[in-house]
Amino acid sequence: MKKLRLILGDQLNLQHPWFEEVDPDCIYLMAEMRQETDYVTHHIQKIVAFFSAMRNFSASLKEQGHKVIYLKINDEENAQDLNELIHKYIDKLKADKFEYQLPDEYRLDQQLKEITTSLDISNDYSDTHHFLTSRDTLEEFFEGKKQLVMESFYRMMRKKYNIMMQDGEPEGGKWNYDQSNRKKWKGSPAIPPEYDLRKDVRKIITEIEKAGIKTIGKIDPQAFNWPTSRKESLEVLNYFAENLLQHFGDYQDALHTEERFLFHSRISFAMNSKMISPKEVIDRVLEEYRKKKTEIDISQVEGFVRQILGWREFMRGVYWREMPDYKSKNALDNQNKLPDFYWTGDTKMNCLSHSINQSLEEAYAHHIQRLMITGNYALLTQTHPDEVDAWYLGVYIDAIEWVEITNTRGMSQFADGGIVATKPYVSSANYINKMGNYCAGCTYDHKKKTGDNACPFNALYWNFLDAKKESFKDNPRMGMMLNLLSKKEEEEMEEIRARARQIIENPDQF
Repeated sequence: MKKLRLILGDQLNLQHPWFEEVDPDCIYLMAEMRQETDYVTHHIQKIVAFFSAMRNFSASLKEQGHKVIYLKINDEENAQDLNELIHKYIDKLKADKFEYQLPDEYRLDQQLKEITTSLDISNDYSDTHHFLTSRDTLEEFFEGKKQLVMESFYRMMRKKYNIMMQDGEPEGGKWNYDQSNRKKWKGSPAIPPEYDLRKDVRKIITEIEKAGIKTIGKIDPQAFNWPTSRKESLEVLNYFAENLLQHFGDYQDALHTEERFLFHSRISFAMNSKMISPKEVIDRVLEEYRKKKTEIDISQVEGFVRQILGWREFMRGVYWREMPDYKSKNALDNQNKLPDFYWTGDTKMNCLSHSINQSLEEAYAHHIQRLMITGNYALLTQTHPDEVDAWYLGVYIDAIEWVEITNTRGMSQFADGGIVATKPYVSSANYINKMGNYCAGCTYDHKKKTGDNACPFNALYWNFLDAKKESFKDNPRMGMMLNLLSKKEEEEMEEIRARARQIIENPDQF
């Protein structure tokens, strides 16, 4: 029986059971497709990373003796569309069976369901064997409960996989060390440079340009520094564990003009493309912690484990529980356009300038830059969540819809009405100033609400609370801020509304 198996660009798992034995009658199909490069405008580094990682993966399979058909973006045989591609190669190879791994994006899941119903040969699918949960785990865990609480899901996962547990209790006596993970980095301890993988990717860039693929962002063609093979991914993971983990938790929320990566791991692309698994990431970090307990505090490790074991798996569960309706949720009825400066970085607001320019130059920003700078501003200016989704999905190297949309439309924009977050993540300039040095040397005064040199975040914050107070009146976590809002004099509120209106109507002048 001749078998054709499809591998998508984010299914680069060399540990998958498919590859345990070499079957001479099994052929693997991989393709760089315009279908995938064009559904949103992606960062140039994102496309380079995927193409490079896919090519390395294909080479690894061939080295192991597997048969692989690999179609580059400009190959004449490349149909550029999944449906055409599958039908074409089933016919060409006279395949008796078609198999695929379950996609992690809803649109691809639906497309493959439709394709397989049209086939006149037998077909089947496999799990990707990557995540620690199934698509349905979260829905089953929260069945009958009104609120999805990540913390309870995280505790269940800790117990289930016996991660940082001692006799049924959390190691160290606490489940969560989040309060310890909010320090401002002031120049020390010293931050090791990112692991050096710098590669020449001029050939791939030339192919992308020849194909006419529209991209955003910047790239150094001779110094591309993201892992694009399993070997490189493990090297970056080891470097993080040995050199950065010691201070990761303390400064994971910190913001600094001179440090783009701080103590972050830079393995999100490696994980989201499945070159490495969440379990081996957690195991490696815990191995280092056990080895260096006198040097590494438990708060550093728990903060990292919570992101992988808790948040990442939780968000995937929300995605499969709520799609496809989730993609159109706009609970706060926000309708404004995303400011043009999100695509250029050209703004006088220091925090946004740094976060956006970093995103355009590195295809990366850490979670507080995404949530409390770019996301916060988009929500305060009442931007339509479709606009925000398109930017986040395109600009970040690790952005795949299952993880992007739940973080963006859910946590960042509160467009889901509280499925992911119990309150909107909005703040004035006070929080931004507290977490880093972005406010120092800015054109605007972070202490002022109104006036030409007042930080736009301040007027926008109070204006947002005022404009959306009906939406939040029954939210207990918003009670204190709404109470403070109610005590403001109407004259002050008129000035705040006028300043906010000026910013929202002319965002690219600020």
